[in-house]
Amino acid sequence: MAARPVARISPFPPAPAARRGPARSPGKTARGAAPGLTPGRILQAALEMAATGGVAGLSTRKLGERLQCEAMSIYHHFPSKQHLLDALVDHALASIDWPDPGLPPLEQLRQSMHAYRAMAHRHRGLFPYVAVHRLNTPQGVAFIERILTQVQAVVPDAEKAARHFRVLGYYLVGAALDETAGYANGPSAAEPVDGAFIARECPRLSASARWFQRAEWDQTFQRGVEALLDAVARDGAPATPTPDAAQLSQNQMACRTWRSPARTKRPTSR
Repeated sequence: MAARPVARISPFPPAPAARRGPARSPGKTARGAAPGLTPGRILQAALEMAATGGVAGLSTRKLGERLQCEAMSIYHHFPSKQHLLDALVDHALASIDWPDPGLPPLEQLRQSMHAYRAMAHRHRGLFPYVAVHRLNTPQGVAFIERILTQVQAVVPDAEKAARHFRVLGYYLVGAALDETAGYANGPSAAEPVDGAFIARECPRLSASARWFQRAEWDQTFQRGVEALLDAVARDGAPATPTPDAAQLSQNQMACRTWRSPARTKRPTSR
């Protein structure tokens, strides 16, 4: 009997089909394609726009105005806006400064976490989109594979390594979002409370506020990294060998023999 094919489980949910730009006949370039326009120029202009207005303010029309070309010319290089956004995410991931592979695995992981945070700060306008992207491009899955390899070099158990990978991701994405798009942007309420209200109603928050300032972020981030890496190291440490059941039984039998009346009986005096 022929073997049944093994179903492969994808770590990603099915993605919706990307919306494409206006269709064109095979072999023809987009109408109004600007001479000298390259994917690199488009990508750089899009990065500059995302840096100031985020992804929400990015459109092919505005991008065309910035590049002094028709929007159709952009579709000649990127079939859809989604393709352009994917290229921006890939660019951000490619900018990560990876550690020396000759370093100990735990140190590689530590430096990778700091490098990811640095990438988020370099691309603070783009990062909120990077944070929620599925990373299911070739560059994205290569990034995931690289981090998993670092984790498994410390924790060989596949399940434990996968769970640590997820926990590290929760921390990194949350911290980077907080620093680039959350707390970093100041008050978000329509009528934020003032310092006097906080001092009166929330004394613990008032006393802790100084440690929430930007100057303290590096030390706070480092504390979180070390706490997580301590957990990774514990799960990666070799287990202390324990005697098996047969050895325990032999030890117990030896103890009983040693303590038996025949051995402990003292000679009687005459």
